[in-house]
Amino acid sequence: MLNNRELSFFKYMFLLAALWNLIGAGFGYFNTAYTFQGLFGRELSDPLIHAIYQGSWGTTFVYFFGYLIVAHNPVKHPGIVIVGGIGKLGFAVKLLQMYFLGIANTFVFIIIVGDFLFLILFAYYFACLFKAKVSIF
Repeated sequence: MLNNRELSFFKYMFLLAALWNLIGAGFGYFNTAYTFQGLFGRELSDPLIHAIYQGSWGTTFVYFFGYLIVAHNPVKHPGIVIVGGIGKLGFAVKLLQMYFLGIANTFVFIIIVGDFLFLILFAYYFACLFKAKVSIF
């Protein structure tokens, strides 16, 4: 079992992860064209691309709820963290690829760095679970 200090740390960490996702989703989902313009330096005029891009931010909004669930009981919900971590890794890597292809501008590094920091914290979370012999399955 996690000790009280670790448990408290992870509760706050997952609240912070939820807030991070809420902020991203707030901009990306509810102000889609503005966020697209800011990250990619071009107007979002294609309705199909708009729907797909807004949908990806909708997934970010769903992760907000997932991290709130984990914050309530970090020991009980490591599966949510696995799925959320895969999402963070995929999103950060794709944004990095788009930056190197010249599609995205440097503003994407706010998202990339933030998501990689959370991935490091998630790895620490799993290391603590492993050390405490908490089953993640």
